[in-house]
Amino acid sequence: EVPLVESGGGPVQPGGSLRLSCAASGFPFSRFAMSWVRRAPEKGLEWVSAITNGGKTTHYADSVKGRFTISRDNTKNTLYLEMKNLKPEDTAVYYCAKPARPFTVVKAATDYETYGLGTQVTVSS
Repeated sequence: EVPLVESGGGPVQPGGSLRLSCAASGFPFSRFAMSWVRRAPEKGLEWVSAITNGGKTTHYADSVKGRFTISRDNTKNTLYLEMKNLKPEDTAVYYCAKPARPFTVVKAATDYETYGLGTQVTVSS
């Protein structure tokens, strides 16, 4: 069983919107802060956003602040990323990520215990 499975990616024109989802399983989702990270073509992993386990506090990279919104539904074990005003530089594979320890917000893209399979987002006219 794959613990994190993303969906919702696809092609979109600049200025458009997408909503990514990440279905979690096999661990106590509501105890873990969760994050989104991304990998653009020929670039390393970039941390995008994080949310505390209860969903009350969110964090964003400067590159997406004001355009992306992270949220979660602990009753559905699902993490979301609402992306608006998308730009070509947002083109990347997006991964949801789980840290090793519960109740811990991680903002370093390579410091997670588990990553999902990823979903491709392509912003192009």
